[in-house]
Amino acid sequence: MKFHIIKNTILLTLLTILFSGCTETYPLLTNTYEEIIVVEATLTNELKNQEIKITKTSKFEDEEVAVESGAKVIVRDDQRNEYLFAESSGVYKSQVAFEALPDVKYTLEITTKDGKIYQSNPQTLTTVNPIQSVVPALAVNKDNETGIQINVNSYDPTRSSNYYRYEYEESYKIVAPRWSSLKIIATSLQTVDLINNDPNTRTCYSTNKSTNIILVNTNDLTEDRVNLPIRFIEEKNYIIGHRYSILVKQYIEGLEAYTFHKTLRDIASSESILSPKQPGLISGNIRCINDSSTKVIGFFDVGSYSEQRIFFNYSDFFPNKPIPYFNTCEDIPYLFCFGGIDCSGETMIYNINKNLNTYISNSGIAYTLVDAVCGDCTSFSSNIKPPFWID
Repeated sequence: MKFHIIKNTILLTLLTILFSGCTETYPLLTNTYEEIIVVEATLTNELKNQEIKITKTSKFEDEEVAVESGAKVIVRDDQRNEYLFAESSGVYKSQVAFEALPDVKYTLEITTKDGKIYQSNPQTLTTVNPIQSVVPALAVNKDNETGIQINVNSYDPTRSSNYYRYEYEESYKIVAPRWSSLKIIATSLQTVDLINNDPNTRTCYSTNKSTNIILVNTNDLTEDRVNLPIRFIEEKNYIIGHRYSILVKQYIEGLEAYTFHKTLRDIASSESILSPKQPGLISGNIRCINDSSTKVIGFFDVGSYSEQRIFFNYSDFFPNKPIPYFNTCEDIPYLFCFGGIDCSGETMIYNINKNLNTYISNSGIAYTLVDAVCGDCTSFSSNIKPPFWID
């Protein structure tokens, strides 16, 4: 998650541009900047190496998020246990696997390499209440588009869950619609050859993670029951064209954590950078205990976790319908000659060398190619099958 700190000088510049009526694009640059650490930490009741992410606020012009390296990270509980975390690939991971237990208070402590000590309020595990089901069904959205609506369902008869946060990871199978058993290669600036194509370029798999903060609370309902539409996929979206899987993750939060994430969601969903929702600094449950003037953004949460994965095929919902794809994959004709008025040999060689086109057929100097994404799925995806995949 990337956090920006907005100063008055930036707002003044933006207002000047806004009211001047200028249509020229203006590059947003930060002329005053305050570096603040950002903590993303959720312990769960999973037995695993728990993870804590510590980064820094970014300038508008920064493309990458800077990681806070060299910190000492410890989670302590009121049973006198300590769990040390070590830095690994941009996150801090516990050196031993452990799970958050009911009725135990946990506290996070971070000591940065500049000597500042950050400490959270004690947190306890929320109600353990697993997902009941994840259900796909045919539906029509508000734009009158037909597709698959995926709902997550949960229920707590004790009415002690109340605050839910969701994430998902979707994975899908891709089959190049115009894959050929032959591959064309350029052997010189004016000659080509056909070789056997790699069959591993025909089928691929991609995975996307949700980016929105998905929250729901059941306080105003007669039951602590969730039936949440978590993902809608249009019928013509190629990601469901063959086989699709979604892993839905459920976190049950306390009121304080829910309020923190709701504030983040409201800011992120604001349509304008000049929105009155701009809060300055987002208050969490972590503070610097040896320097009260030092600011920190973040929340240490101990929440119960559950997940559920489902699979479905396009034909399960749209039998006998053509498989959708994001490219029309139309023939691209070339005359493989040089110097003539209709010749396109140089262009064809260039597109082959740049992996822009793949081979379909030829008759003499008349060649037919297609966009690479139509004949080689590895041009935009991976041919490695995920370990959880079930055909």
